[in-house]
Amino acid sequence: MSDILWTIYLGILGAFAIGYLIKGGYKTHSAKLDFVISTITWIGLFGYVTSNELLTPLVWKFVFCGGLIWDLAYGLKKFNEDANEIPRAARPAVFGITALIMIGPLYYGLFQYAF
Repeated sequence: MSDILWTIYLGILGAFAIGYLIKGGYKTHSAKLDFVISTITWIGLFGYVTSNELLTPLVWKFVFCGGLIWDLAYGLKKFNEDANEIPRAARPAVFGITALIMIGPLYYGLFQYAF
């Protein structure tokens, strides 16, 4: 059952990314880099879900740490640019909850795969 949920989660992340790509959302260099980093982390999660060793665990440790730092930094920057209607005092809480829900499972699985 959990494999099905992980597969659904991967599908949702992929659908959002492909939709954003088709819509032309990856215009800046940092957005393109975010797409590449996200794709690499999804490959790691795919390896975890399917129980296949795609690369060495050392590579996935670097991907986990680098991807997490990148996603939090880029996500916070992008969120602050786009969240004009959210009160400034509530932005950290809204970002934290949104990040936990959207990318929390990704980095949980990647952590399990790497370590």
